[in-house]
Amino acid sequence: TVKVQKSMKSFQERKRALTVWSKVCFAIGGAPYQITATALGFFLQIFLLDVALLDPLNASVILFAGRAWDAVTDPAVGFLISRSPWTRHGRMMPWILMSTIPAVLCYFLIWVVPPIEQGKMMWYLLFYCLFQTLQTCFHVPYSALTMFISNKQQERDSATAYRMTVEVLGTVIGTAVQGQIVGMANTPYGFISHQPLTPLSSYVSLSQRRAYMIASAVISLIYVLCAVVLFFGVREQDTQKHVSFQTGLRLVMGHGPYVKLVLAFLFTSLAFMLLEGNFAVFIKYTLGFREDFQNILLVIMLSATLTIPMWQWFLCRFGKKTAVYIGIPWAGPFMILVVCVKSSLLVSYIVSIAAGASVAAAFLLPWSMLPDVVDDFKVQNPTSQGHEAIFYSFYVFFTKFASGVSLGVSTLALSFAGYVTGVCVQSDSVNLTLKILVSAAPVSLIVLGLLIFKMYPINEERRQYNNKQLQLLLR
Repeated sequence: TVKVQKSMKSFQERKRALTVWSKVCFAIGGAPYQITATALGFFLQIFLLDVALLDPLNASVILFAGRAWDAVTDPAVGFLISRSPWTRHGRMMPWILMSTIPAVLCYFLIWVVPPIEQGKMMWYLLFYCLFQTLQTCFHVPYSALTMFISNKQQERDSATAYRMTVEVLGTVIGTAVQGQIVGMANTPYGFISHQPLTPLSSYVSLSQRRAYMIASAVISLIYVLCAVVLFFGVREQDTQKHVSFQTGLRLVMGHGPYVKLVLAFLFTSLAFMLLEGNFAVFIKYTLGFREDFQNILLVIMLSATLTIPMWQWFLCRFGKKTAVYIGIPWAGPFMILVVCVKSSLLVSYIVSIAAGASVAAAFLLPWSMLPDVVDDFKVQNPTSQGHEAIFYSFYVFFTKFASGVSLGVSTLALSFAGYVTGVCVQSDSVNLTLKILVSAAPVSLIVLGLLIFKMYPINEERRQYNNKQLQLLLR
């Protein structure tokens, strides 16, 4: 009888084991967020100014309000998910499925120029905020899904590596799809907004409008296909009972390892967002490589995509804390090098490759370590379960907060330095500010983040102990 029970238990474990196909399907579910975020990040401002012909102040209000609203919705959606009942499709999957079609409709309408003049600003503000809300309803449960696809740390870490590879690849796809289709319109940016509306400019404007709508339709289709693959390719596992949201929130925010992890990665995320947000402008104006900055940005993303498997191997071989200490500061010396040496295209490409490797580590490690924090919480609070959505929604909130701070600090700093749009050469004060934004500031933030991370208590021994304790609780 004992042998039969052990055999049945072994069979059930193999049946629940996460297959390569399940990992691939799970990873594909992360692509929609990165593809749409990249397309919006690179092209929405240009679209609002040069195609929709909005006033720059109104465009700024839309962009800032959209980011602020996006950050606010994360904890709210996390609360609603934590109160959701379990269904035959799980607790996370219904949110992902139900939000997909409304999200792609709103995304498409963001790139449509409405046939009205007075209500244009409200049109874009409405659909931008609606899309951010619906995308949060997709992304927060998807992020929390990591804890529901397997009970084994090794399988979750492997699935996270698959996910980060696809997400970084998603940034490349978003840039390529939107850039190539819009590029076929072949109109110099700024022509429409500075010239009277002639028949030629009307044709060009119409051509650009069409190109943006086609690009958004293609990305919307990819979004839906990825959601379908995720829904049918991944099975969400049941969890234990949980207590109220308020009690859970108090326990989560009082969990020391979670607070230290979030704070550490908040500073390192801010560092890389400052670098990524200003590196193109730095290359274009300070280094003078106006024709090469797009290729250099592409090298960063490709380097990140190719090095994620290496970092996954590294953290499995040497531990996650060691991977943080090596991977996050890896680009630091190269950031210093690019502002200290004379303008060199070769040095810029070398820095891009190194920065891409660190970006990969910054992508992978937080999402690989969050499940460890959740496991540690479960071991210390065995009677309070089901708070995965809180852990993930507040981490996403702080990440978006860092993005907003990065955008605001960069814009204000360049404004105070005297940045002028539409000119070929910027002043020395602007070039000095750009050097600080891509070198001194990110390096300082990385150092601060690593100092906080020194206090992070979950090492490999504690991870293994938590894993054993959880296995005992599941029996």
